[in-house]
Amino acid sequence: SKTMSNGRFGRMFVPLSANPTEFLRRFVTVDETWVHHYTPETKQQSKQWTVKGEPAPKKVKVVASASKVMATVFWDGRGIIFIDYLQKGKTINGEYYAYLLQKLNEENKRKRLHLAKKKILIHQNNAPVHTSLIAMAKIYELKFELLHQPPYSPDLAPCDFHLFPNLKKRLGEKRFANDNQVVDTVNEYFEELDKCTY
Repeated sequence: SKTMSNGRFGRMFVPLSANPTEFLRRFVTVDETWVHHYTPETKQQSKQWTVKGEPAPKKVKVVASASKVMATVFWDGRGIIFIDYLQKGKTINGEYYAYLLQKLNEENKRKRLHLAKKKILIHQNNAPVHTSLIAMAKIYELKFELLHQPPYSPDLAPCDFHLFPNLKKRLGEKRFANDNQVVDTVNEYFEELDKCTY
């Protein structure tokens, strides 16, 4: 699919604001993650104490299950705005992502009344679905402002820094029989998070 990050859409990219508080109030991050029906413990979680001189116990390599759910999470400094769980057999493409942006606009107006008349400042990675013509046109139509992420940036996205790793830690060693159990557990996890997490 075609992508675009400059030209008529170039003016949607914004630098850091002179008013950091206002900037952060409008700042919305989006990212996707796979949530497996079974997630093995992280290396950190599976560490064990041993007596000096005693060999470490042998570990069997365990892999995540093939059954999984794609979660697209939209969040800001106050918490989760909404999570979309991709239905089996569907894929995220530019059209689907444009639909999610429309939903973000509606959910933001409903849940963030103080921002109803403000422009959303959206931070997304440079995945092809995010930069597709249809997605960029939707961002333009909704009058969102785009915080540009440099291509191939070594910086972690905010979701990769703490939101998703902590979720995966929580899910470590849990087994789910179906997608609904996965969705319920992910929703519970985010509902229990303290606002200072964001």
